[in-house]
Amino acid sequence: MSSANIFRSGGLVLACLLWLAGCGGSAPPQPQPVPQPQPVKPRGPSPEEIRQRAVNYFLQRAEEAERRGFLTEPAGASAYDHYLRVRQLDPGNIRATSGIQSIVLELVASARDALRRRAFGEVNSFLNRAEELAPGNPLTAEVRAQLARERSRASVNLPEGESVPLPAAQLAARSDAIVALLRSTALRIRREELRVIIVARNDAEGRWVYQQLREAVPGYRVRGDIKLGASPQLLLIQPAREAGQ
Repeated sequence: MSSANIFRSGGLVLACLLWLAGCGGSAPPQPQPVPQPQPVKPRGPSPEEIRQRAVNYFLQRAEEAERRGFLTEPAGASAYDHYLRVRQLDPGNIRATSGIQSIVLELVASARDALRRRAFGEVNSFLNRAEELAPGNPLTAEVRAQLARERSRASVNLPEGESVPLPAAQLAARSDAIVALLRSTALRIRREELRVIIVARNDAEGRWVYQQLREAVPGYRVRGDIKLGASPQLLLIQPAREAGQ
């Protein structure tokens, strides 16, 4: 065999070997990338969960305010205000309805206590607040009827005399103006030797008025009496009129 033939035969053999090598094996598989877990976004509370949380929050605030005696005041932070917020969020909430009823009962009880003390101004104030919370409540109407009867009894059998009204707000505040009025009246009582009937809303108020009269005229005995009534005033009675009765 010639060298040329040998060369051609060798090239053919080499080509065959290369072909066989390519057919007999494949490239190793490449590793697949591991999928990375996607971060889970936290789910926020639903609107219903937010509403229920608000209801529970205001119920707790209302019951705490009621325990502390903040029934209708201060405005915006009272038990009644918190119960109203609950009813706005949940109109059928039983705890809010019961809480408002409880406040009304406490106001009526306070009105009854003030009526026993014949503090008529306080009675009216408690009843007004109770009626604002529960218009037409029969318990409120019952106490208001009792108040009207007691006021009527308090005004019976008062002697005739010159009336010196005592402004209720100034009297309650023990203001300088009411003290000045009482002292000037005491001077007239001494000068004209008048007898005085003190009409006050309760015993403590009547005693305070009498004390102011006495202190204004030291050494002089102020003759008079204290009666309970809804309209604070002094009734000045002339000695001649009293003797003729």
